[in-house]
Amino acid sequence: MIVSNVSLSGCAGVNGAVCAAEGHQAGGSDRSTLTPTGNLVVSVFLGFIGTFGLVNNLLVLVLFCRYKMLRSPINLLLVNISISDLLVCVLGTPFSFAASTQGRWLIGEAGCVWYGFANSLFGVVSLISLAVLSFERYSTMMTPTEADPSNYCKVCLGITLSWVYSLVWTVPPLFGWSSYGPEGPGTTCSVNWTAKTTNSISYIICLFVFCLIVPFLVIVFCYGKLLCAIRQTQSAALLCNTYRFMGGGGAAKEQLPQKH
Repeated sequence: MIVSNVSLSGCAGVNGAVCAAEGHQAGGSDRSTLTPTGNLVVSVFLGFIGTFGLVNNLLVLVLFCRYKMLRSPINLLLVNISISDLLVCVLGTPFSFAASTQGRWLIGEAGCVWYGFANSLFGVVSLISLAVLSFERYSTMMTPTEADPSNYCKVCLGITLSWVYSLVWTVPPLFGWSSYGPEGPGTTCSVNWTAKTTNSISYIICLFVFCLIVPFLVIVFCYGKLLCAIRQTQSAALLCNTYRFMGGGGAAKEQLPQKH
């Protein structure tokens, strides 16, 4: 799944620099390529982002559970996004934070695979949920209906599809279509973006198209239609108010007493 560490024992007198670079890309225990100051800055940012995300998303869930008036279909989608973000803060960020403080990846290859898979899954879930949210707003605007239990069923179906769809596109690297491994300075893990093999390139293209471009186009289309509908409504209201104003002025003029 992840290419095993390249043995450096046979590198002496051949090309030590190349072998060392390959060993860093393949393994997860090498030191970070960042300076100590760089690792400190990254760890501070990760600590802030992780803490803020944890508190913020927990607050959303507490408010949703505590106040019944907030339990609407649209808010269920927002809760789904909060859950995926919260899982990143709990199951992902602590590992990269710890790695940055120590300047190296700490939990081995299996941990690297887990980190890459978890962050990819929860990130795609958030993006797909945003696309579902925009479509829900668009369909509500185009075909307004009164709230009923079926609305909750539709939203729950959308939430389920967001997780299933995300799993479909994030599980394949676990079974050989591309792979999860170290990235950047070596303190985080993700899909193997740098591999030049057909296997990895095909997966990256599909991931880019179906988990970024398609949701993005859905969001742009839905909110673009909503914006057009709002502008049309505002234009119609403006024309109506202008007509009433002009008609009211004429009526008032007719009621004025005539001077002789």
